[in-house]
Amino acid sequence: MSGNDAVPMTEEGMAKIKAEMVELEKKRPAIKKAIEEAREKGDLRENADYHAAREELAMLNARIAQLNGMLANAIIIDPAKAPRNKVVLGCTVTFTRTGDQRTLVRAIVGAGQADPASGKILVTSPLAKAMVGHGPGETVTAELPGGAQEIRIDKIEFL
Repeated sequence: MSGNDAVPMTEEGMAKIKAEMVELEKKRPAIKKAIEEAREKGDLRENADYHAAREELAMLNARIAQLNGMLANAIIIDPAKAPRNKVVLGCTVTFTRTGDQRTLVRAIVGAGQADPASGKILVTSPLAKAMVGHGPGETVTAELPGGAQEIRIDKIEFL
């Protein structure tokens, strides 16, 4: 993430990110202790416990840095103030892929709330970016990893 990348999120998303950071920070002392204990066992070149603990600490630190970056670049969006006739952060969109006529429903969410398995996609995802600002009846082209897809927006709801 570069320094200027805005990270749209709701207050709820920010709270989830902060809660995750608290949990990660709680794990740090135990991992550092495991590194110290493994270090005391002698030769570090062949000490699997030492290397595993160092790798775990590196991954933990990387995730904390990623979350800090998201918070530093956060732009809080209040879905209640968004227009109700356009796709925006906080809405649920029913749309049809015109190629196969498959109808799908996706909630457009901010950082800290994405869960593609349950239909929650980031407002910064290619699919959401294609739909944001458009309303029911409009057809847009989404540049997706599998190629461009025509999407017809059928309905917008706010829950």
